[in-house]
Amino acid sequence: MTERIFNFSAGPAVLPESALLQAQRDLFALPGVGMSVLEISHRSEAFEQIIKDAEADLRKLLSIPDNYKVLFLQGGASLQFTMVPMNLLPKGASADYITTGSWGQAAVKEAKKTGTVREAASTADTNFNRLPGPEEIKLDPNAAYVHYTSNETIFGVEFQEVPVASDAPLVCDMSSDFISRPVDVSKYALIYAGAQKNAGPAGATIVIVREDMLERTPDGLPSMLDYKNLAKNGSMYNTPPCFSIYLCGLVFKWALNEIGGLDKVFAMNKEKAGILYDAIDASDGYYRGHAEKDCRSLMNITFRLPNEDLEKKFIKEATAAGLDGLKGHRSVGGLRASIYNAFPQAGVVRLVEFMKDFQKDNG
Repeated sequence: MTERIFNFSAGPAVLPESALLQAQRDLFALPGVGMSVLEISHRSEAFEQIIKDAEADLRKLLSIPDNYKVLFLQGGASLQFTMVPMNLLPKGASADYITTGSWGQAAVKEAKKTGTVREAASTADTNFNRLPGPEEIKLDPNAAYVHYTSNETIFGVEFQEVPVASDAPLVCDMSSDFISRPVDVSKYALIYAGAQKNAGPAGATIVIVREDMLERTPDGLPSMLDYKNLAKNGSMYNTPPCFSIYLCGLVFKWALNEIGGLDKVFAMNKEKAGILYDAIDASDGYYRGHAEKDCRSLMNITFRLPNEDLEKKFIKEATAAGLDGLKGHRSVGGLRASIYNAFPQAGVVRLVEFMKDFQKDNG
């Protein structure tokens, strides 16, 4: 099969076509280098320029202040669930976690293996269909840091604003809405994101950390889990995920040069999500969104049909029609349309057309 279908996967997810085409060209030989991008040494001038350009473009995209380090690491957000408390949670202190879905729960579980953690808020009682209100978030004024997940892929809820005003350092897992809109990086002590949603392919993890936070790193941590060591070595203490970083760099250039920056990316994402949410709301209850309307994700749109048999039929027929990856996460069922930055609006329009036809034939 050589024609591209519409890929609604939650990750690894759709990448910009221009980035894929350039990677295809560079896969055999980088211009002026004579080797594949998969073959060049991470110590070569060619790769040093690749990682330098990727960082520079990300700094420009997010207007990252000079007193922040950008790290390209491995292990996904799941490893950051451990690295954050190992580096930022001193002995005898505790950290606050705001839990709004499965990934927040996973972060809490891992952090508890390292130190003292308390849930400052959780919406588990409503099956994570909403975000906590400010009055529900009970912060410890002495917390070492406050952690939250900006977008929960499984349940389809997303913070549109920073949820807390606290003197404690703010840490955020932005894996699934990273570079999907403008962010004031200066409000955060640390941001981390697995690349495979919006920023690139699986394999790279991006950490943006304020320099003063590096002083918290205790002596004696394993070298590969030590933020200070990794920053000191410019993300190259060991061989980094070279190809993933290369593709992240292409995605950053696409967002900057082809789309025109994060304001335009955000507008594009709101328009795409609006088309699909409008269709769900106009279906007279045939399609039911999981998340409350004021908490809806622009990245992962979760919804149900009247029964599971219809959901299975919908998924099978949609896949046959070139609409792939719509099955909801196994822990919640239903359907999920992930429409990250590079997902084309034409695919959303085609899904809405399919939904209308399916309801007409199966309503």
